[in-house]
Amino acid sequence: MHVLREKQDFYDLTMAYMKKCHEQNVMHTEPFFDPQGHTSRGVEFKTVIEGISEALADAKKNYGITSGLIMSYLRHLPEDDAIATWNEAKPYRDKFIGVGLDSSELDFPPEIFSRVFQMAEDVGKKKVAHAGEEGPPSYVRQALDILQVHRIDHGNRAMEDSALVERLVNEQMPLTVCPLSNVRLKNVDDIKNHPIVRMLHAGVKATVNPDDSAYFGGYFNENYDALFDNVAGFTIAHAIQTQQNAIEGSFAPDERKSQMLRQLERFKSQVQKHGYSTIFGQSHKVEPGPYVEP
Repeated sequence: MHVLREKQDFYDLTMAYMKKCHEQNVMHTEPFFDPQGHTSRGVEFKTVIEGISEALADAKKNYGITSGLIMSYLRHLPEDDAIATWNEAKPYRDKFIGVGLDSSELDFPPEIFSRVFQMAEDVGKKKVAHAGEEGPPSYVRQALDILQVHRIDHGNRAMEDSALVERLVNEQMPLTVCPLSNVRLKNVDDIKNHPIVRMLHAGVKATVNPDDSAYFGGYFNENYDALFDNVAGFTIAHAIQTQQNAIEGSFAPDERKSQMLRQLERFKSQVQKHGYSTIFGQSHKVEPGPYVEP
């Protein structure tokens, strides 16, 4: 964090990430940024968001990658600090599509942040929250009932509560699941035991994502590689379903979603015809046998 001081620093960091997205065939991304981690060091909010936003705009021009930035609050800090950040962000609200909630989950339940999330609701911003990664299933319920989020980040521990799983399925609530992060943070003891297949078979709208990619040891493709290599029963059909879930659960405009869904459908047709394909990159070939809907 210490090396991130000037607008160019944030631009360079973001552009490096978007270049990696391009190399891994990512079409749309909705990254988080934590302004409190920078403003607390004396870096102006304007410096952070303008550097990030300019890089996202240039990545769209250079690579065709669309994006939507999410401003996330650090939950280990008081809600008043989050409200101050929200107020500081007012002149730049056109540069982000929604708000999120991250950092240490235990002992900081979603209900603490009800006021600042209502402020986002009042001006039509999307709302997401980390819940049910370290914290119990009740945190997922609070994110749904009190924060009224449009998407749950992680959500693994919801699988411990059958009634909650049924609700997630009925509401088709997207979950942004991060396999490599789950293992590194010891929320899953071994990648072989990751619940992604159980989630999909239950009808949960699970997606596969990187989480602090450089820190947790894997970007987009690496997370899929880990699932294919280690999780019994994870097939191309599951990968395609997670991608469909991700597109439908994204905050991209409807026209962009339709474009991505059409491309995914073409890919699915190729898999059904040939029985195998290179998945989301050039380095990982998977031969699962016949295509079977998950």
